[in-house]
Amino acid sequence: MSDNNPLAALSEAGVSIWLDDLSRQRLTTGNLVDLIENSHVVGVTTNPTIFAGALSNGASYDEQVRELAARGASVDAAVREITTTDVRNACDVFRGTWERTDGLDGRVSIEVDPRLAHDTERTVAEALDLWKTVDRPNLMVKIPATVEGLPAITRVLAEGISVNVTLIFSVDRYRDVMDAFLAGLEQAKENGHDLASVHSVASFFVSRVDSEVDKRIDALDTPAAHAQRGKAAIANARLAYSAFEDVFDGDRWGALAEAGANPQRPLWASTGVKDPAYPDTRYVDELVGDGVVNTMPEKTLHAVADHGDIHGNTVAGKASEAKQVFDSLTEAGIDIDDVYAVLESEGVEKFEKSWTELLDTVTAQLDQAKG
Repeated sequence: MSDNNPLAALSEAGVSIWLDDLSRQRLTTGNLVDLIENSHVVGVTTNPTIFAGALSNGASYDEQVRELAARGASVDAAVREITTTDVRNACDVFRGTWERTDGLDGRVSIEVDPRLAHDTERTVAEALDLWKTVDRPNLMVKIPATVEGLPAITRVLAEGISVNVTLIFSVDRYRDVMDAFLAGLEQAKENGHDLASVHSVASFFVSRVDSEVDKRIDALDTPAAHAQRGKAAIANARLAYSAFEDVFDGDRWGALAEAGANPQRPLWASTGVKDPAYPDTRYVDELVGDGVVNTMPEKTLHAVADHGDIHGNTVAGKASEAKQVFDSLTEAGIDIDDVYAVLESEGVEKFEKSWTELLDTVTAQLDQAKG
């Protein structure tokens, strides 16, 4: 890959490029290694939907499924073993990246069971178990930013475990997440953990915001509303970046930084464009910032490599302009708080549905393996 490739420019601008996908096939065919070597990929994120898709095309999993069936493994145990095997192997693939970046990148994320999104205690227990089961220092455990997830984030970080906070939609909730992160590091320090070894990202979902807001704009069908179509998601992320700058320029963070802590980086998730009317690289091109992560599906990754337009930092210094977008949306009759509430609820429901599909798929495979 030539150095003038947009992915190289994105990396040079300070954006860590993570792939939003993982499968046994990617691992066994060398596809993941190829993306690391030739497409500037420095991390991987997974979620229940990704695993459900991988297992539904699961010839690569046949041998392990047969072995699990022979052992009489339950479906829950089988899903846990299958998914943690992929994640552990991916961690090993990224070990060199993790070492080269002093632990900043080379990260692989695995999510707690989405059915626990509103159960603090069980989320903490599962996060600790996933960390122990995968047993790799470059793992990140994904915890949703629900109200119940916030104290779980603090408690898991306090154990010295790296956390990927997922399903963030609003800036207000993002500020809660950053507060939970700081509290977790403060407790980790009290518990004697090396703060330099703890990393975290805050996954701010992007394209889903446009999808929900644009749907409401189309329903209103007014000139004032239509003028804001396609503006909400990028404005939302830019306001999030401004909040990030505020918090990590404060005294509370300064004390932790002196103790060796790493900032919780903003991560742009859901960056595949869902509306074909929009450029397919817009949630990459327009969200370039030093010290952020962009996790993208492979289709978006290839689109950026082909025709991405990387033109410097496109998130810093944009807060005032972004706020005007939301002022205009409110004036046009869009209830932004309701948008966020719906997106969080739907996000949890979608992952629960995918988890159920995953369980059903593995159940069928186990039954078939048993003959």
